[in-house]
Amino acid sequence: MLIKDIRNCEYFRAMDNSILCELLHPVKESLPEIPFSIAHAIVKPGESTKPHRLKTSVEVYYVLDGEGRIFVNAESAHVHQGQAIYIPPDSIQHIQNTGNTDLRILCIVHPVWRSEDEEVI
Repeated sequence: MLIKDIRNCEYFRAMDNSILCELLHPVKESLPEIPFSIAHAIVKPGESTKPHRLKTSVEVYYVLDGEGRIFVNAESAHVHQGQAIYIPPDSIQHIQNTGNTDLRILCIVHPVWRSEDEEVI
């Protein structure tokens, strides 16, 4: 069994401008049987991530707290707590915090997130 506590996660400013911690990454945890990775991202009020894409991976955002506007290719939509957003591979995406509190998101990536798969536009 492995239990990761988000309160002990080390956050950093990611390539896309979010504040991120890799909550569960199978390569770093020596768990090759897990085919996905999970990160916790924070976008501060008034900020947005930089447009970027994952060339081969599917990404799902689950909004834990806050509200914002998600942009995926030519589409955009208002999002809020409790919603899951599917982002197909090779889609140009970014998310903007439109609220007054932190926008907190779980980012689930399949297959596992790899730096060489991500491109900031």
